[in-house]
Amino acid sequence: MDLKIRPVYDPGFQPIVKYVEAFERDVKNAPHKPIAISVERNKGYIHTLNMDVFADGVSDDRNNRVVERIVKTFLWIYGGWKIIISGSRPIYEHIAASYAKDGTRAFDNDFMSGVYETEFKVEYRENALDAPETNESSAPVGKHLDGCRIGFDAGGSDVKVSAVVDGESIYSEEIVWQPKIQKDPRYHFDGIKNAMLKAKAKMPRLDAIGVSSAGVYIDNRAMVASLFMSLSPEDKKKCQRIYLDVAKEVGDVPIEVANDGDVTALAGAMDLNDNNVLGIAMGTSEAGGYVDQNGYITGWLNELAFVPVDMNPDALVDEWSGDVGCGVKYFSQDAVIKLCPAAGIELDDSLTLAEKLKYVQQLHASGDKRTEGIYQTIGVYFGYEIAYYARYYDIRHVLIMGRVTSGNGGQTLLKTAQDVLSAEYPELASKICLHIPDESSRRVGQSVAAASLPAIS
Repeated sequence: MDLKIRPVYDPGFQPIVKYVEAFERDVKNAPHKPIAISVERNKGYIHTLNMDVFADGVSDDRNNRVVERIVKTFLWIYGGWKIIISGSRPIYEHIAASYAKDGTRAFDNDFMSGVYETEFKVEYRENALDAPETNESSAPVGKHLDGCRIGFDAGGSDVKVSAVVDGESIYSEEIVWQPKIQKDPRYHFDGIKNAMLKAKAKMPRLDAIGVSSAGVYIDNRAMVASLFMSLSPEDKKKCQRIYLDVAKEVGDVPIEVANDGDVTALAGAMDLNDNNVLGIAMGTSEAGGYVDQNGYITGWLNELAFVPVDMNPDALVDEWSGDVGCGVKYFSQDAVIKLCPAAGIELDDSLTLAEKLKYVQQLHASGDKRTEGIYQTIGVYFGYEIAYYARYYDIRHVLIMGRVTSGNGGQTLLKTAQDVLSAEYPELASKICLHIPDESSRRVGQSVAAASLPAIS
C-alpha cells in the first residue's frame, strides 16, 4: 500500500481510507453495479450510502470485505438495529451471515439489540433504487444558557456538578464515587441526587438539569453504561431511567441526558464559537462526540472505538468485540502499550495499563528518543483515520483529549496527523483544524455545556 507517511513502529499498517479508495478506483475500471447500504435506528431514522461495487462474480471477496467494513462503520457512528443491503444478493448473504447471532459480528448484533430494545435484522432489497432514503434529524440540544441550571458530569471515579446561572458557573465541585463496583442501585441514585441537591442549593431556583454521562443514551435513558456494570440485569434495567427518576425528586424541570463525548464536542463548539466539531477522547478506550453544522447533537452513537482503522488482517484483536483493527487499539492507552516492543521498551507486567502508560509518558518527558516514535506512529494512524471519518462527518474542527494526549506526546501526535493530512489530503488539511484544549478550560466548559443541554419551556 502506497503511503506518503508511514508509521515508525508499524510497517504493516493499512489505513482503511486508502484501502477503500483503491477499491473505488478498481471498481470504476471493471464491470460494476450500484448497491445501497442502509442502517435504521430509533424513530425510523435511516442513513443510506449509494456506491458502486464489482459486478456479482467479478471480485466477491473484495466486495464483501469493503462493504462489511462500511456496515461496521455505519453501525458504530450512526447506530442501528437494522441493516438493509439493496442491489446485490451475494453481498447481502455475506452481511447477513456475519451479523447473525452466531456470526463473526455476534457482538454487534447483541449490543445493538440491547441499545434499541429490538431484534437485530439484516434485510435485502433487489434493486439499489429501492433503498430507503436517508432520514436524519439532529436536535437543538445544548447552547441554552438562560436561567438557573444544574450541570452534571458522571465519570467512573468522580462526578462533577455545577450550578450555572445565565451561562456562568457560580459553583462547581468534584465528588469521588465508585459506581462500577457497587451492586446496590441505591448507591447510584443517592450519589447523583445528593450531588444535584448541592448545586440546587447554590441558586435562587432551578430551571433545568443537563447531564453528561459515559455510555449510550436513547431518549434520556441509559441503554449501555459502564457505571452500572456490577448491577444485576434487573437493576440495570431499572437504572435506565435513573436520571429521569432523580430529576423528579430534585425538581420538576426539563432534563436532557447526553453521552459525555457529545457534551465534550458541544463544549468545544461553544468555546470555539463554531460548529462541525468532532471530539475524540483517547484514554482507556476511544470515545467520540459530534456537533453538526447547526450546532446540534445528532443522536448518533459516535462509538468510534469500534470503527475500523486498519485493514491489515494481522492487526490486534479487540478482546471485547472480537474484531480486528478497530479504534480502541489505535487511539487509547492500548495503542501506546502495543507499540512498546517495537520501540524496544520493556514494561513491567505487574503494572496496570494506566501505570504502563504513565511510565512511557515519564520516559518521554525525560527525553527518551524511543517514545517519540510511539506518538509519531499514533499520529500517522490518526491522520489517515481523520480522512476516513471525514467521509461520514462534515468536520471543521477535531478536538483531541484524554490521558494519551497529555504532555508533549500529544503535540507530536497532533503535528504528525496534520502532516499526514497535508501530504495525502490537502483539501482536508486546509479545511479541518486540529486542537488540544487545555485541561482547565475543558473542565469548566464541560460543566457549562452539560448544563446548557435542555431548553427551558
